[in-house]
Amino acid sequence: MSLRIVPESNPSSSFTHQPTRAHVAPSAPGLHDTLRAGVGANPLTTPATQAISAHPLEARLKQWEATREQLKMETLRRTYGIAEPVRRGMELKITREGTWKPLCLGGNSTPSIHEEILTGRDGIIEWEDVFTGEENGANISVHEEIERKVKM
Repeated sequence: MSLRIVPESNPSSSFTHQPTRAHVAPSAPGLHDTLRAGVGANPLTTPATQAISAHPLEARLKQWEATREQLKMETLRRTYGIAEPVRRGMELKITREGTWKPLCLGGNSTPSIHEEILTGRDGIIEWEDVFTGEENGANISVHEEIERKVKM
């Protein structure tokens, strides 16, 4: 692994404006159906390293964050040995998988305070922290969500 500071530049080689078959209106086969496809990518199911929009700058910024994290782990490995990045990775995995929060309190779409501390993002407020994309979502009560979780 090299100590890369800037992510590799790999722009997409092709882009098409043709709609995919899954997002085509059944009554008009040539038209894109925005109600079925949604306005953009779902921020809840999109991985953290993948950009939500199709803009190349956003994809570059996501790669920048991933490259910065890789550089940090490589520096820790060279300084303290392999145990330090492995320990930090295990702690991060435990905090990501071990916490459950009801949807009315933000759900698991937003990172927990433990995850933010481990990644060093506890002092940063970003757009995704305020506007999570769930403003128009279905409002279910805590009781309904717990019943679904325990399969009652």
